Amino acid sequence: MTQLSGKVAAVTGAASGIGLECARYMLAAGASVVLVDRAEATLNSLCAELGPKAIPLVIDLMQPSSVATMMPQILEKAGQLDIFHANAGAYVGGEVLTGDPDAWDRMLNLNINAVFRSIHAVLPHMVERKTGDIIVTSSIAGLVPVVWEPIYTASKHAVQAFVHTVRRQVAKHGLRVGAVAPGPVVTALVDDWPKAKLEEELAAGGLMQPREVAEAVMFMLTRPRNVTIRDLVILPQSNDL
Repeated sequence: MTQLSGKVAAVTGAASGIGLECARYMLAAGASVVLVDRAEATLNSLCAELGPKAIPLVIDLMQPSSVATMMPQILEKAGQLDIFHANAGAYVGGEVLTGDPDAWDRMLNLNINAVFRSIHAVLPHMVERKTGDIIVTSSIAGLVPVVWEPIYTASKHAVQAFVHTVRRQVAKHGLRVGAVAPGPVVTALVDDWPKAKLEEELAAGGLMQPREVAEAVMFMLTRPRNVTIRDLVILPQSNDL
């Protein structure tokens, strides 16, 4: 599979879960992939396993000063950037009444501010080259308000608004911007689900695997350049959202 041969991609939150699986698929399609995460030891180990086209880049997306170094380092290590997948995110569910606003702030900073800032960082290079793909890992919660996760739902609604306004701003420069919006996926983001809920969803087939999201992302990236996948929603068959 060589659909992405000669291209350079960067994926945030690439040390695990959806980000790692997307990086694997892009590598298999022939791309060089910069794996962006703050987990240095994990990144180094993974890239040694994934091969010479997997490039580790340690960035703390919660620190603006660190994000400011991301694009210069990508260009230094890989020379260009064709694909940016803003994937890193966090999850907080539960009742607002008993919630922790400090935990909300941390999640909102990663899910919203870090996404906006990191995309802002890569845009000048892509605009200058008149080509590029930006994909954001959103969620079905960004399209359908989910009652048991109001703060997370709000963060993904913000992401959706950003994706579609930026998409229209940069289309004239040859850039494509889209969101992949999965339902529940087996990643660290569901670690704080109540055990009974997690077991119930697994038994009912209500959770997807990261590879299924990666396959959706690859579909988005490999459309002809005159086609933009604005939103790609993927849900487990048993999901009723």
